Amino acid sequence: MEDNKLKEMKNITFIIMLMIFGLCSCNNHSDKKTLVLHCAAGIKPPVELLAKEYQKKYNVQIDIQYGGSGTLLSSLRLVKTGDLYLAADESYLNEAKSLGLVDEIQPLAYLSPVIAVKNNNPKRINGLDDLLRKDVAFSLGNPDAASIGKYSKKILEELNLWSEIREKVTVLKTTVNEIANDITIGAVDAGIVWDATVKQFKKIELVSDKRLETYKKQVTIGVLKSSPNASEAIKFMRFLSSREFGNLIFKEKGYEPIKGDVWQEKPEILFFSGGVNRPVVEKTIQDFEKREAVVIQRVYNGCGILVSQIKAGEQPDAYLTCDVSFMDQVKDEFVEITDVSKTKIVIAVKKGNPQAIITLSDLSKDGIRIGMCNPRQSALGALTKNLLDSNALWQAVSPNVFSQTPTADLLVNQLRTGSLDAVIVYEANLSQVKDKLTMLTIDDPLAKALQNFGIGTNSNNYWTLTRLFQKLISESSKKNYLDNGFDWQYVK
Repeated sequence: MEDNKLKEMKNITFIIMLMIFGLCSCNNHSDKKTLVLHCAAGIKPPVELLAKEYQKKYNVQIDIQYGGSGTLLSSLRLVKTGDLYLAADESYLNEAKSLGLVDEIQPLAYLSPVIAVKNNNPKRINGLDDLLRKDVAFSLGNPDAASIGKYSKKILEELNLWSEIREKVTVLKTTVNEIANDITIGAVDAGIVWDATVKQFKKIELVSDKRLETYKKQVTIGVLKSSPNASEAIKFMRFLSSREFGNLIFKEKGYEPIKGDVWQEKPEILFFSGGVNRPVVEKTIQDFEKREAVVIQRVYNGCGILVSQIKAGEQPDAYLTCDVSFMDQVKDEFVEITDVSKTKIVIAVKKGNPQAIITLSDLSKDGIRIGMCNPRQSALGALTKNLLDSNALWQAVSPNVFSQTPTADLLVNQLRTGSLDAVIVYEANLSQVKDKLTMLTIDDPLAKALQNFGIGTNSNNYWTLTRLFQKLISESSKKNYLDNGFDWQYVK
């Protein structure tokens, strides 16, 4: 065990030296951009091919440093350098993110653990139990260095086999390829490796054990916060996961690829949003566009208008509603529908409330000019009419309605210019003008709207939109929502 620990420390030291050397080498590629990728050794075959293709197409140098997923992460914790980190197990990326080392994360493919033996299985090994035979020498990945080792330990613990197998194991290796090499040269009779690894070594074959068939891991890549070339790193990440490039090469090399986005050098995204969300999402979207080097065409409007466009055949890549009732009308067109925020429906009046409006029923007073959103064009308009109907006030109030608009911001402007005496809007619409108007709360459970987000079923940019959603629910975005009259509804 001490020898393995010593070897692991040597590997970490070697990789740190490579990282430092890699940074120095970057300065020698003055005529092209350079990305440094820290990559799990078991994923070398597809990544190496894709890196060469990317370099040829876009004149970007990809410097790849291989090692065990755990060893690479240990090194990154000490020397926070490079642009991308690719691990054979998503748990390493989750840990890297929790440590503040990684920002964006993208899955690439799936791996399953299998038992590997030499061709023709000379020792007649038929499953995990045979690894405990006295005549069988076998190799495992080091749980502290290799993703296959970490996952093997987890599986064997769940099957109550870890203690016995750990005592019997011949050697622990720092990468999955080392295990496969040991089997190839006859140093051991068997080992637990990834299914894709077996397909890459001609002199080994896999043995099925039904207990392993339910286990699967995700090959995942992340953009390091240390990256000085984040936009280029994200572009290469999209290339690795794209349908036209990454998916094909991963499949060719024996991996089960995720369904990636359609490849575009600069993706174009159509984003529909209810008007109430604009003040809290616009800056986030602008920052996302810049970092990801994408173009997002925003359409802010009343949700009634947006839903009509969707029903007429428009296919936005994403839709952020004013209220869930409008997502319900087109829910078959979206996936990953998630609640984000909530805001109250309120009455806004001139500063000091000169008309002495207190409750909804006061809106029926003679001579009061009211503004509300159009029920056919706007979520707020539909919710307002429902609110008044439920209180048997629609007939009494409607004669005083002097303005019906598709979005509430227009009503706020009309109130401020004096053309209206009162408007029914969202609390969020008043966040920037609270000192200039008076806000009256409505004591009714129907006086609220819940905003949710969905990704278009037919969008070719699913993973890019998943990252956009992560930005919309980030802590900085949440603070922005709370500062602008919304309540937070997203739950992990």
